[in-house]
Amino acid sequence: MSKRVLAALAVILVLALSAAVIVFMLNAPQNAGLREYSYEIVNTYPHDKNAFTEGLLIDNGVLYESTGIYGESSLRRVDLETGEVLQNYALPAQYFGEGIAAVEGKIVQLTWLSQTGFVYDENSFEVLQDFNFSYSAEGWGITYDGSHLITSDGSSTLYFLDPETFEKTGQVEVHDANGTVNHLNELEYVKGDVYANIWLEDKIAIINPQTGQVKGWIDMSGLHYMENQDVNNVLNGIAYDAKADRLFITGKRWSQLFEIKLTPEP
Repeated sequence: MSKRVLAALAVILVLALSAAVIVFMLNAPQNAGLREYSYEIVNTYPHDKNAFTEGLLIDNGVLYESTGIYGESSLRRVDLETGEVLQNYALPAQYFGEGIAAVEGKIVQLTWLSQTGFVYDENSFEVLQDFNFSYSAEGWGITYDGSHLITSDGSSTLYFLDPETFEKTGQVEVHDANGTVNHLNELEYVKGDVYANIWLEDKIAIINPQTGQVKGWIDMSGLHYMENQDVNNVLNGIAYDAKADRLFITGKRWSQLFEIKLTPEP
Protein backbone atom coordinates (compact mmCIF):
# COMPACT_ATOMS: atom_id res chain seq x y z
CA MET A 1 0.00 0.00 0.00
CA SER A 2 1.44 3.37 -1.00
CA LYS A 3 2.25 6.15 1.44
CA ARG A 4 -0.35 8.35 -0.27
CA VAL A 5 -3.09 5.81 0.36
CA LEU A 6 -2.02 5.42 4.00
CA ALA A 7 -2.00 9.18 4.47
CA ALA A 8 -5.47 9.46 2.92
CA LEU A 9 -6.79 6.71 5.20
CA ALA A 10 -5.30 8.47 8.24
CA VAL A 11 -7.01 11.73 7.29
CA ILE A 12 -10.34 9.93 6.81
CA LEU A 13 -9.95 8.24 10.21
CA VAL A 14 -9.21 11.53 11.95
CA LEU A 15 -12.21 13.20 10.31
CA ALA A 16 -14.47 10.29 11.26
CA LEU A 17 -13.33 10.39 14.88
CA SER A 18 -13.78 14.19 15.02
CA ALA A 19 -17.31 13.85 13.64
CA ALA A 20 -18.09 11.16 16.22
CA VAL A 21 -16.88 13.40 19.05
CA ILE A 22 -18.99 16.32 17.78
CA VAL A 23 -22.09 14.13 17.53
CA PHE A 24 -21.48 12.81 21.05
CA MET A 25 -21.13 16.33 22.45
CA LEU A 26 -24.26 17.54 20.69
CA ASN A 27 -26.26 14.63 22.03
CA ALA A 28 -24.84 14.70 25.55
CA PRO A 29 -27.15 16.00 28.29
CA GLN A 30 -26.91 19.78 28.57
CA ASN A 31 -26.26 19.62 32.30
CA ALA A 32 -23.89 16.65 32.31
CA GLY A 33 -21.83 16.74 35.50
CA LEU A 34 -24.24 19.13 37.21
CA ARG A 35 -25.67 17.78 40.47
CA GLU A 36 -29.29 18.19 41.48
CA TYR A 37 -30.25 18.20 45.15
CA SER A 38 -33.38 18.21 47.23
CA TYR A 39 -33.36 18.71 50.99
CA GLU A 40 -34.28 17.09 54.26
CA ILE A 41 -35.32 19.20 57.25
CA VAL A 42 -33.11 18.38 60.24
CA ASN A 43 -34.40 20.99 62.71
CA THR A 44 -36.86 23.87 62.76
CA TYR A 45 -36.31 27.02 64.82
CA PRO A 46 -38.42 30.15 65.51
CA HIS A 47 -37.71 33.21 63.37
CA ASP A 48 -38.99 36.77 63.66
CA LYS A 49 -41.86 36.92 61.16
CA ASN A 50 -41.37 40.68 60.85
CA ALA A 51 -37.72 40.35 59.80
CA PHE A 52 -37.26 41.14 56.11
CA THR A 53 -34.19 38.93 55.87
CA GLU A 54 -31.47 40.14 53.51
CA GLY A 55 -28.39 38.55 55.06
CA LEU A 56 -27.74 35.58 57.33
CA LEU A 57 -24.54 34.10 58.75
CA ILE A 58 -23.13 32.01 61.57
CA ASP A 59 -19.70 32.84 62.95
CA ASN A 60 -18.19 30.97 65.89
CA GLY A 61 -21.57 29.41 66.55
CA VAL A 62 -23.40 32.75 66.73
CA LEU A 63 -26.27 33.64 64.39
CA TYR A 64 -26.30 37.10 62.81
CA GLU A 65 -28.97 38.57 60.57
CA SER A 66 -29.36 41.65 58.40
CA THR A 67 -32.84 42.98 57.65
CA GLY A 68 -34.05 45.38 54.99
CA ILE A 69 -36.83 47.95 54.39
CA TYR A 70 -36.20 51.68 54.79
CA GLY A 71 -36.71 52.69 58.40
CA GLU A 72 -36.64 49.06 59.57
CA SER A 73 -33.19 47.87 58.48
CA SER A 74 -30.98 46.35 61.14
CA LEU A 75 -28.04 44.19 62.12
CA ARG A 76 -28.96 41.57 64.71
CA ARG A 77 -27.48 38.90 66.92
CA VAL A 78 -30.11 36.18 67.30
CA ASP A 79 -30.53 33.22 69.63
CA LEU A 80 -30.82 30.26 67.27
CA GLU A 81 -32.89 28.10 69.61
CA THR A 82 -35.51 30.70 70.53
CA GLY A 83 -35.33 33.26 67.70
CA GLU A 84 -34.94 36.00 70.31
CA VAL A 85 -33.06 39.10 69.13
CA LEU A 86 -30.21 39.43 71.62
CA GLN A 87 -28.60 42.53 70.13
CA ASN A 88 -29.83 45.01 67.56
CA TYR A 89 -28.35 47.92 65.64
CA ALA A 90 -30.86 50.02 63.69
CA LEU A 91 -29.51 51.50 60.47
CA PRO A 92 -30.25 55.16 59.72
CA ALA A 93 -33.58 55.41 57.91
CA GLN A 94 -32.02 56.33 54.54
CA TYR A 95 -30.36 52.92 54.26
CA PHE A 96 -31.89 49.62 53.15
CA GLY A 97 -29.90 46.81 54.76
CA GLU A 98 -28.62 43.96 52.57
CA GLY A 99 -26.10 41.10 52.88
CA ILE A 100 -23.56 40.55 55.66
CA ALA A 101 -20.22 38.75 55.96
CA ALA A 102 -17.94 38.03 58.92
CA VAL A 103 -14.30 39.06 58.43
CA GLU A 104 -11.81 38.51 61.25
CA GLY A 105 -13.85 39.84 64.16
CA LYS A 106 -15.81 42.32 62.07
CA ILE A 107 -19.10 42.23 60.21
CA VAL A 108 -19.39 43.88 56.80
CA GLN A 109 -22.88 44.92 55.71
CA LEU A 110 -24.00 46.18 52.30
CA THR A 111 -26.90 48.50 51.60
CA TRP A 112 -29.13 48.37 48.55
CA LEU A 113 -29.15 51.58 46.49
CA SER A 114 -26.80 53.83 48.47
CA GLN A 115 -23.50 52.35 47.22
CA THR A 116 -22.55 52.33 50.90
CA GLY A 117 -21.37 49.59 53.22
CA PHE A 118 -20.68 49.47 56.95
CA VAL A 119 -18.08 47.67 59.04
CA TYR A 120 -19.02 46.74 62.61
CA ASP A 121 -17.21 45.29 65.56
CA GLU A 122 -18.64 41.78 65.71
CA ASN A 123 -19.15 41.86 69.48
CA SER A 124 -20.26 45.41 70.25
CA PHE A 125 -21.83 46.34 66.87
CA GLU A 126 -19.90 49.58 67.05
CA VAL A 127 -19.64 51.10 63.58
CA LEU A 128 -15.93 51.06 62.79
CA GLN A 129 -16.20 52.60 59.35
CA ASP A 130 -18.38 53.12 56.34
CA PHE A 131 -17.23 52.75 52.76
CA ASN A 132 -18.46 53.49 49.26
CA PHE A 133 -18.45 51.04 46.40
CA SER A 134 -18.63 51.90 42.71
CA TYR A 135 -18.42 48.48 41.03
CA SER A 136 -22.25 48.42 40.88
CA ALA A 137 -25.20 50.68 41.56
CA GLU A 138 -26.71 48.10 43.94
CA GLY A 139 -25.59 45.97 46.86
CA TRP A 140 -27.30 42.59 47.39
CA GLY A 141 -25.45 39.58 48.80
CA ILE A 142 -21.99 39.27 50.32
CA THR A 143 -19.81 36.49 51.69
CA TYR A 144 -16.14 35.93 52.57
CA ASP A 145 -13.89 33.15 51.28
CA GLY A 146 -10.99 33.82 53.65
CA SER A 147 -9.21 36.09 51.18
CA HIS A 148 -11.84 38.10 49.30
CA LEU A 149 -15.28 39.48 49.87
CA ILE A 150 -17.63 38.13 47.19
CA THR A 151 -20.73 40.16 46.37
CA SER A 152 -23.80 40.12 44.14
CA ASP A 153 -26.02 42.86 42.75
CA GLY A 154 -29.02 40.95 41.39
CA SER A 155 -27.37 40.30 38.03
CA SER A 156 -25.38 37.26 36.88
CA THR A 157 -22.10 38.69 38.17
CA LEU A 158 -20.11 37.85 41.28
CA TYR A 159 -17.66 40.58 42.28
CA PHE A 160 -14.48 40.06 44.31
CA LEU A 161 -13.42 42.81 46.71
CA ASP A 162 -10.32 43.43 48.79
CA PRO A 163 -11.52 43.05 52.42
CA GLU A 164 -9.41 45.99 53.57
CA THR A 165 -9.92 48.58 50.83
CA PHE A 166 -13.23 47.26 49.38
CA GLU A 167 -11.86 47.85 45.90
CA LYS A 168 -12.92 45.42 43.20
CA THR A 169 -10.21 42.91 42.34
CA GLY A 170 -12.12 40.72 39.89
CA GLN A 171 -15.47 39.35 38.74
CA VAL A 172 -17.01 36.28 37.12
CA GLU A 173 -20.22 35.69 35.22
CA VAL A 174 -22.31 32.87 36.66
CA HIS A 175 -23.61 30.39 34.12
CA ASP A 176 -24.86 26.88 33.59
CA ALA A 177 -25.34 24.91 30.38
CA ASN A 178 -28.41 26.99 29.55
CA GLY A 179 -26.62 30.33 29.74
CA THR A 180 -26.14 33.08 32.31
CA VAL A 181 -27.82 32.77 35.69
CA ASN A 182 -29.38 36.07 36.75
CA HIS A 183 -30.88 37.46 39.97
CA LEU A 184 -28.09 36.24 42.25
CA ASN A 185 -29.13 37.33 45.73
CA GLU A 186 -27.96 36.31 49.22
CA LEU A 187 -24.62 34.47 49.24
CA GLU A 188 -22.81 32.00 51.48
CA TYR A 189 -19.35 30.46 51.16
CA VAL A 190 -19.56 26.70 51.78
CA LYS A 191 -16.57 24.37 51.45
CA GLY A 192 -15.01 26.22 48.54
CA ASP A 193 -18.26 26.95 46.70
CA VAL A 194 -20.62 29.92 46.75
CA TYR A 195 -24.25 29.15 47.47
CA ALA A 196 -26.60 31.76 46.04
CA ASN A 197 -30.30 32.38 46.48
CA ILE A 198 -31.96 33.21 43.16
CA TRP A 199 -34.39 36.07 43.66
CA LEU A 200 -38.06 35.05 43.29
CA GLU A 201 -37.15 31.38 42.80
CA ASP A 202 -37.24 28.45 45.22
CA LYS A 203 -33.77 27.23 44.37
CA ILE A 204 -30.15 27.75 45.35
CA ALA A 205 -27.21 27.68 42.94
CA ILE A 206 -23.95 26.00 43.95
CA ILE A 207 -21.25 27.98 42.12
CA ASN A 208 -17.56 27.48 41.45
CA PRO A 209 -16.30 30.99 42.32
CA GLN A 210 -13.18 30.65 40.17
CA THR A 211 -15.07 30.00 36.93
CA GLY A 212 -18.66 31.07 37.61
CA GLN A 213 -19.85 27.60 36.58
CA VAL A 214 -22.94 26.33 38.39
CA LYS A 215 -21.96 22.94 39.81
CA GLY A 216 -25.37 22.10 41.21
CA TRP A 217 -28.90 23.23 41.98
CA ILE A 218 -30.77 22.78 45.26
CA ASP A 219 -34.53 22.53 44.79
CA MET A 220 -36.00 24.29 47.82
CA SER A 221 -39.63 24.12 46.73
CA GLY A 222 -42.02 23.37 49.55
CA LEU A 223 -40.53 25.54 52.30
CA HIS A 224 -42.23 28.70 51.07
CA TYR A 225 -45.61 27.03 50.99
CA MET A 226 -45.08 25.50 54.41
CA GLU A 227 -44.70 29.05 55.63
CA ASN A 228 -47.98 30.07 53.92
CA GLN A 229 -46.54 33.52 53.36
CA ASP A 230 -47.17 36.33 50.90
CA VAL A 231 -45.57 35.59 47.51
CA ASN A 232 -43.20 38.55 47.96
CA ASN A 233 -41.73 37.07 51.12
CA VAL A 234 -39.34 34.88 49.23
CA LEU A 235 -36.68 32.35 50.15
CA ASN A 236 -33.66 34.44 51.16
CA GLY A 237 -31.02 33.67 53.74
CA ILE A 238 -28.30 31.00 53.81
CA ALA A 239 -26.03 30.44 56.81
CA TYR A 240 -23.35 27.78 57.08
CA ASP A 241 -21.95 26.76 60.46
CA ALA A 242 -18.49 25.61 59.38
CA LYS A 243 -17.48 24.27 62.80
CA ALA A 244 -20.53 22.02 63.14
CA ASP A 245 -21.05 21.49 59.39
CA ARG A 246 -24.68 22.65 59.50
CA LEU A 247 -26.65 24.53 56.86
CA PHE A 248 -29.53 26.90 57.66
CA ILE A 249 -32.18 28.44 55.42
CA THR A 250 -34.90 31.05 55.94
CA GLY A 251 -36.81 33.72 54.02
CA LYS A 252 -38.18 37.24 54.19
CA ARG A 253 -40.72 37.54 57.02
CA TRP A 254 -40.73 33.79 57.55
CA SER A 255 -41.74 32.58 60.99
CA GLN A 256 -39.26 29.70 60.89
CA LEU A 257 -35.60 29.05 60.20
CA PHE A 258 -34.68 25.58 58.97
CA GLU A 259 -31.59 23.47 59.38
CA ILE A 260 -31.41 21.29 56.29
CA LYS A 261 -29.37 18.44 54.87
CA LEU A 262 -28.83 18.15 51.13
CA THR A 263 -30.06 15.01 49.42
CA PRO A 264 -28.55 14.21 46.00
CA GLU A 265 -31.12 13.40 43.35
CA PRO A 266 -30.58 10.08 41.53
